[in-house]
Amino acid sequence: MPATATLTLDDVSILLVWTAIAIYALAFVAYTIDLSTRSALAVEAQDARARELVGAAVGQARAAERAAAAEVDARPVARPRFVWARIGTSLTVLGFLFHVGADVTRGIAAERVPWANMYEFALTGTMLIVLVYLLVLTRYDLRFLGAFITGLTVLLLGGTAISFYTEVVPLMDPLKSVWLVIHVFVASLGTAFFALAFALSVLQLMQSRRERKAVVDAAGTEVRTGPRFLRTLPGSDTLESLAYRFAIIGFILWTFTLIAGAIWADDAWGRFWGFDTKEVWTFVIWVLYAGYIHARATRGWRGTRSAWLSIIGFAAVMFNFTIVNMFFKGRHVYSGLS
Repeated sequence: MPATATLTLDDVSILLVWTAIAIYALAFVAYTIDLSTRSALAVEAQDARARELVGAAVGQARAAERAAAAEVDARPVARPRFVWARIGTSLTVLGFLFHVGADVTRGIAAERVPWANMYEFALTGTMLIVLVYLLVLTRYDLRFLGAFITGLTVLLLGGTAISFYTEVVPLMDPLKSVWLVIHVFVASLGTAFFALAFALSVLQLMQSRRERKAVVDAAGTEVRTGPRFLRTLPGSDTLESLAYRFAIIGFILWTFTLIAGAIWADDAWGRFWGFDTKEVWTFVIWVLYAGYIHARATRGWRGTRSAWLSIIGFAAVMFNFTIVNMFFKGRHVYSGLS
Protein backbone atom coordinates (compact mmCIF):
# COMPACT_ATOMS: atom_id res chain seq x y z
CA MET A 1 0.00 0.00 0.00
CA PRO A 2 1.31 3.49 -0.77
CA ALA A 3 2.44 5.51 2.20
CA THR A 4 -0.07 8.11 3.29
CA ALA A 5 1.22 11.67 3.32
CA THR A 6 0.99 13.42 6.66
CA LEU A 7 0.43 17.12 7.10
CA THR A 8 3.34 19.04 8.56
CA LEU A 9 2.83 22.03 10.83
CA ASP A 10 3.76 24.27 7.92
CA ASP A 11 1.02 22.63 5.82
CA VAL A 12 -1.44 23.28 8.63
CA SER A 13 -0.26 26.88 8.75
CA ILE A 14 -0.98 27.30 5.03
CA LEU A 15 -4.47 25.84 5.43
CA LEU A 16 -5.14 28.22 8.32
CA VAL A 17 -3.88 31.16 6.23
CA TRP A 18 -6.34 30.44 3.41
CA THR A 19 -9.14 29.85 5.90
CA ALA A 20 -8.42 33.24 7.46
CA ILE A 21 -8.39 34.88 4.01
CA ALA A 22 -11.80 33.37 3.19
CA ILE A 23 -13.28 34.59 6.49
CA TYR A 24 -11.78 38.06 6.06
CA ALA A 25 -13.36 38.17 2.59
CA LEU A 26 -16.77 37.39 4.12
CA ALA A 27 -16.16 40.11 6.72
CA PHE A 28 -15.36 42.54 3.89
CA VAL A 29 -18.68 41.69 2.24
CA ALA A 30 -20.56 42.19 5.53
CA TYR A 31 -18.87 45.55 6.21
CA THR A 32 -19.60 46.67 2.65
CA ILE A 33 -23.27 45.78 3.04
CA ASP A 34 -23.27 47.71 6.33
CA LEU A 35 -21.94 50.85 4.63
CA SER A 36 -24.48 50.49 1.84
CA THR A 37 -27.35 49.97 4.28
CA ARG A 38 -26.38 52.88 6.49
CA SER A 39 -25.90 55.10 3.45
CA ALA A 40 -29.38 54.33 2.16
CA LEU A 41 -30.93 55.04 5.57
CA ALA A 42 -29.00 58.30 5.87
CA VAL A 43 -30.12 59.45 2.42
CA GLU A 44 -33.75 58.63 3.14
CA ALA A 45 -33.62 60.51 6.44
CA GLN A 46 -31.92 63.51 4.85
CA ASP A 47 -34.44 63.58 2.00
CA ALA A 48 -37.30 63.53 4.49
CA ARG A 49 -35.80 66.45 6.43
CA ALA A 50 -35.02 68.32 3.22
CA ARG A 51 -38.66 68.19 2.15
CA GLU A 52 -39.59 69.84 5.45
CA LEU A 53 -36.76 72.37 5.63
CA VAL A 54 -35.19 72.86 2.22
CA GLY A 55 -33.08 75.87 3.21
CA ALA A 56 -31.41 74.10 6.11
CA ALA A 57 -29.94 71.18 4.12
CA VAL A 58 -26.30 72.08 4.64
CA GLY A 59 -26.81 72.75 8.34
CA GLN A 60 -28.50 69.39 8.71
CA ALA A 61 -25.57 67.69 6.97
CA ARG A 62 -23.14 69.31 9.39
CA ALA A 63 -25.28 68.30 12.34
CA ALA A 64 -25.19 64.71 11.05
CA GLU A 65 -21.39 64.87 10.85
CA ARG A 66 -21.20 66.10 14.45
CA ALA A 67 -23.43 63.21 15.52
CA ALA A 68 -21.18 60.77 13.64
CA ALA A 69 -18.13 62.22 15.40
CA ALA A 70 -19.83 61.71 18.77
CA GLU A 71 -20.56 58.08 17.87
CA VAL A 72 -16.84 57.47 17.28
CA ASP A 73 -16.13 58.07 20.98
CA ALA A 74 -19.15 56.11 22.18
CA ARG A 75 -18.56 53.12 24.44
CA PRO A 76 -19.25 49.72 22.85
CA VAL A 77 -22.50 49.24 24.79
CA ALA A 78 -23.78 52.65 23.66
CA ARG A 79 -22.99 52.29 19.95
CA PRO A 80 -25.68 51.94 17.28
CA ARG A 81 -26.53 48.28 16.79
CA PHE A 82 -25.90 47.96 13.07
CA VAL A 83 -26.48 44.27 12.31
CA TRP A 84 -24.12 43.94 9.34
CA ALA A 85 -21.36 45.83 11.15
CA ARG A 86 -21.65 43.42 14.07
CA ILE A 87 -21.54 40.46 11.67
CA GLY A 88 -18.48 41.94 9.98
CA THR A 89 -16.71 42.45 13.30
CA SER A 90 -17.56 38.93 14.47
CA LEU A 91 -16.20 37.47 11.24
CA THR A 92 -13.07 39.61 11.57
CA VAL A 93 -12.47 38.23 15.07
CA LEU A 94 -12.95 34.68 13.77
CA GLY A 95 -10.60 35.29 10.85
CA PHE A 96 -8.07 36.78 13.26
CA LEU A 97 -8.12 33.62 15.41
CA PHE A 98 -7.33 31.48 12.35
CA HIS A 99 -4.68 34.04 11.38
CA VAL A 100 -3.04 33.72 14.81
CA GLY A 101 -3.15 29.95 14.45
CA ALA A 102 -1.38 30.20 11.08
CA ASP A 103 1.31 32.46 12.53
CA VAL A 104 1.88 30.30 15.61
CA THR A 105 2.06 27.02 13.70
CA ARG A 106 4.54 28.56 11.24
CA GLY A 107 6.68 29.64 14.19
CA ILE A 108 6.54 26.19 15.80
CA ALA A 109 7.40 24.56 12.48
CA ALA A 110 10.39 26.89 12.06
CA GLU A 111 11.36 26.66 15.77
CA ARG A 112 11.81 30.43 15.92
CA VAL A 113 9.81 33.64 15.72
CA PRO A 114 7.76 33.70 12.48
CA TRP A 115 9.07 36.89 10.90
CA ALA A 116 12.47 36.06 9.38
CA ASN A 117 11.56 36.50 5.67
CA MET A 118 9.05 38.37 3.52
CA TYR A 119 6.36 35.70 3.78
CA GLU A 120 6.58 35.51 7.56
CA PHE A 121 6.88 39.28 7.99
CA ALA A 122 3.73 39.81 5.92
CA LEU A 123 1.93 37.01 7.78
CA THR A 124 2.72 38.61 11.12
CA GLY A 125 2.31 42.19 9.90
CA THR A 126 -1.20 41.68 8.52
CA MET A 127 -2.13 39.86 11.73
CA LEU A 128 -1.02 42.91 13.73
CA ILE A 129 -3.00 45.25 11.47
CA VAL A 130 -6.17 43.31 12.28
CA LEU A 131 -5.22 43.11 15.97
CA VAL A 132 -4.69 46.86 16.24
CA TYR A 133 -7.99 47.49 14.45
CA LEU A 134 -9.89 45.19 16.84
CA LEU A 135 -8.22 46.72 19.90
CA VAL A 136 -8.99 50.24 18.67
CA LEU A 137 -12.67 49.26 18.37
CA THR A 138 -12.76 48.96 22.17
CA ARG A 139 -11.99 52.70 22.36
CA TYR A 140 -13.33 54.20 19.13
CA ASP A 141 -16.20 53.10 16.92
CA LEU A 142 -14.26 52.77 13.67
CA ARG A 143 -16.42 50.04 12.16
CA PHE A 144 -16.72 52.24 9.07
CA LEU A 145 -13.06 51.28 8.46
CA GLY A 146 -13.92 47.58 8.56
CA ALA A 147 -14.34 47.17 4.79
CA PHE A 148 -11.06 48.97 4.16
CA ILE A 149 -9.07 47.01 6.76
CA THR A 150 -10.43 43.57 5.85
CA GLY A 151 -10.14 44.30 2.13
CA LEU A 152 -6.53 45.43 2.56
CA THR A 153 -5.78 42.33 4.64
CA VAL A 154 -7.27 40.01 2.01
CA LEU A 155 -5.17 41.62 -0.71
CA LEU A 156 -1.92 41.66 1.28
CA LEU A 157 -2.30 38.24 2.85
CA GLY A 158 -3.57 36.62 -0.36
CA GLY A 159 -0.77 38.18 -2.40
CA THR A 160 1.73 37.04 0.20
CA ALA A 161 0.47 33.45 0.20
CA ILE A 162 0.63 33.32 -3.60
CA SER A 163 3.83 35.25 -4.33
CA PHE A 164 6.05 35.26 -1.24
CA TYR A 165 5.63 31.81 0.29
CA THR A 166 8.91 30.06 1.13
CA GLU A 167 9.71 26.76 2.80
CA VAL A 168 11.01 26.78 6.35
CA VAL A 169 14.80 27.13 6.25
CA PRO A 170 17.45 27.70 8.94
CA LEU A 171 18.23 31.30 9.86
CA MET A 172 21.15 33.10 8.24
CA ASP A 173 23.91 33.96 10.71
CA PRO A 174 23.17 37.74 10.99
CA LEU A 175 19.56 36.91 11.94
CA LYS A 176 20.54 34.77 14.90
CA SER A 177 20.09 37.57 17.37
CA VAL A 178 17.64 38.71 20.02
CA TRP A 179 17.21 41.82 17.88
CA LEU A 180 15.30 39.73 15.34
CA VAL A 181 12.59 39.32 17.97
CA ILE A 182 12.56 42.97 19.01
CA HIS A 183 13.47 44.99 15.91
CA VAL A 184 11.26 43.23 13.35
CA PHE A 185 8.26 42.85 15.66
CA VAL A 186 8.27 46.56 16.54
CA ALA A 187 8.58 47.42 12.83
CA SER A 188 5.55 45.22 12.12
CA LEU A 189 3.56 46.86 14.91
CA GLY A 190 4.50 50.34 13.69
CA THR A 191 3.37 49.37 10.19
CA ALA A 192 -0.01 48.31 11.62
CA PHE A 193 -0.58 51.78 13.11
CA PHE A 194 0.57 53.42 9.87
CA ALA A 195 -1.99 51.29 8.01
CA LEU A 196 -4.82 52.63 10.18
CA ALA A 197 -3.58 56.21 9.72
CA PHE A 198 -3.42 55.58 5.96
CA ALA A 199 -7.01 54.32 5.84
CA LEU A 200 -8.27 57.32 7.80
CA SER A 201 -6.27 59.74 5.62
CA VAL A 202 -7.84 58.31 2.45
CA LEU A 203 -11.31 58.78 3.94
CA GLN A 204 -10.28 62.25 5.12
CA LEU A 205 -9.46 63.28 1.54
CA MET A 206 -12.77 61.93 0.27
CA GLN A 207 -14.72 63.60 3.07
CA SER A 208 -12.87 66.90 2.63
CA ARG A 209 -13.72 66.95 -1.07
CA ARG A 210 -17.38 66.28 -0.30
CA GLU A 211 -17.44 69.06 2.30
CA ARG A 212 -15.88 71.57 -0.09
CA LYS A 213 -18.44 70.79 -2.77
CA ALA A 214 -21.28 71.03 -0.26
CA VAL A 215 -20.17 74.54 0.68
CA VAL A 216 -19.96 75.59 -2.95
CA ASP A 217 -23.46 74.29 -3.64
CA ALA A 218 -25.03 75.73 -0.49
CA ALA A 219 -27.02 78.29 -2.44
CA GLY A 220 -28.51 75.68 -4.74
CA THR A 221 -30.29 72.42 -4.34
CA GLU A 222 -27.40 70.04 -5.03
CA VAL A 223 -26.14 68.69 -1.71
CA ARG A 224 -25.52 65.05 -2.70
CA THR A 225 -21.81 65.15 -3.46
CA GLY A 226 -19.46 62.18 -3.29
CA PRO A 227 -20.23 58.57 -2.32
CA ARG A 228 -23.34 58.30 -0.16
CA PHE A 229 -21.62 56.41 2.66
CA LEU A 230 -19.50 59.51 3.43
CA ARG A 231 -22.58 61.14 4.94
CA THR A 232 -22.55 58.53 7.72
CA LEU A 233 -18.89 59.25 8.61
CA PRO A 234 -17.40 61.90 10.91
CA GLY A 235 -16.18 65.14 9.34
CA SER A 236 -12.73 65.47 7.77
CA ASP A 237 -11.35 67.23 10.88
CA THR A 238 -12.29 64.28 13.09
CA LEU A 239 -10.83 61.79 10.62
CA GLU A 240 -7.62 63.82 10.43
CA SER A 241 -7.34 63.94 14.22
CA LEU A 242 -7.73 60.14 14.46
CA ALA A 243 -5.18 59.54 11.68
CA TYR A 244 -2.73 61.83 13.47
CA ARG A 245 -3.08 59.91 16.75
CA PHE A 246 -2.33 56.57 15.10
CA ALA A 247 0.54 58.04 13.05
CA ILE A 248 2.11 59.38 16.25
CA ILE A 249 2.11 55.89 17.79
CA GLY A 250 3.47 54.39 14.58
CA PHE A 251 6.18 57.06 14.41
CA ILE A 252 7.33 56.31 17.96
CA LEU A 253 7.54 52.61 17.13
CA TRP A 254 9.35 53.34 13.86
CA THR A 255 11.86 55.55 15.68
CA PHE A 256 12.64 52.61 17.96
CA THR A 257 12.89 50.41 14.86
CA LEU A 258 15.50 52.74 13.35
CA ILE A 259 17.55 52.88 16.56
CA ALA A 260 17.31 49.13 17.20
CA GLY A 261 18.31 48.43 13.60
CA ALA A 262 21.46 50.53 14.02
CA ILE A 263 22.39 48.69 17.21
CA TRP A 264 21.80 45.33 15.52
CA ALA A 265 23.89 46.42 12.52
CA ASP A 266 26.78 47.30 14.81
CA ASP A 267 26.48 43.94 16.55
CA ALA A 268 26.32 41.99 13.27
CA TRP A 269 28.58 43.99 10.93
CA GLY A 270 30.61 46.28 13.16
CA ARG A 271 29.02 49.57 12.04
CA PHE A 272 25.85 51.45 12.99
CA TRP A 273 25.13 52.85 9.52
CA GLY A 274 26.33 51.83 6.09
CA PHE A 275 23.91 53.48 3.64
CA ASP A 276 22.48 50.07 2.76
CA THR A 277 19.30 50.41 0.65
CA LYS A 278 17.10 49.04 3.43
CA GLU A 279 18.65 51.37 5.99
CA VAL A 280 18.20 54.38 3.72
CA TRP A 281 14.54 53.59 3.03
CA THR A 282 13.83 53.02 6.71
CA PHE A 283 15.22 56.50 7.35
CA VAL A 284 13.23 57.97 4.42
CA ILE A 285 10.03 56.59 5.97
CA TRP A 286 10.99 58.12 9.30
CA VAL A 287 11.56 61.51 7.64
CA LEU A 288 8.22 61.34 5.77
CA TYR A 289 6.25 60.68 8.95
CA ALA A 290 8.25 63.28 10.87
CA GLY A 291 7.26 65.72 8.14
CA TYR A 292 3.62 64.63 8.37
CA ILE A 293 3.55 65.11 12.13
CA HIS A 294 5.20 68.51 11.82
CA ALA A 295 2.81 69.50 9.03
CA ARG A 296 -0.19 68.46 11.12
CA ALA A 297 1.10 70.57 14.03
CA THR A 298 1.54 73.59 11.73
CA ARG A 299 -1.78 75.25 10.93
CA GLY A 300 -0.87 76.01 7.32
CA TRP A 301 -0.35 72.30 6.52
CA ARG A 302 -3.40 70.81 8.17
CA GLY A 303 -6.03 69.19 6.02
CA THR A 304 -5.54 67.82 2.52
CA ARG A 305 -1.78 68.35 2.26
CA SER A 306 -1.01 66.61 5.55
CA ALA A 307 -3.29 63.71 4.54
CA TRP A 308 -1.27 63.25 1.36
CA LEU A 309 1.92 63.03 3.45
CA SER A 310 0.33 60.25 5.50
CA ILE A 311 -0.62 58.38 2.32
CA ILE A 312 2.83 58.87 0.76
CA GLY A 313 4.42 57.64 4.00
CA PHE A 314 2.48 54.38 3.91
CA ALA A 315 3.24 53.97 0.20
CA ALA A 316 6.94 54.25 1.13
CA VAL A 317 6.44 51.53 3.78
CA MET A 318 4.94 49.22 1.15
CA PHE A 319 7.72 50.09 -1.32
CA ASN A 320 10.32 49.29 1.34
CA PHE A 321 8.69 45.93 2.04
CA THR A 322 8.17 44.82 -1.56
CA ILE A 323 10.38 46.55 -4.14
CA VAL A 324 13.42 47.09 -1.91
CA ASN A 325 13.32 43.52 -0.60
CA MET A 326 12.87 41.97 -4.04
CA PHE A 327 14.96 44.07 -6.43
CA PHE A 328 17.61 46.00 -4.49
CA LYS A 329 20.86 44.40 -3.43
CA GLY A 330 22.40 44.88 -0.01
CA ARG A 331 23.13 43.24 3.27
CA HIS A 332 19.42 43.14 4.18
CA VAL A 333 18.58 40.49 1.58
CA TYR A 334 16.38 38.26 3.71
CA SER A 335 13.29 37.99 1.53
CA GLY A 336 13.71 34.22 1.27
CA LEU A 337 12.83 34.38 -2.43
CA SER A 338 15.13 32.75 -4.95
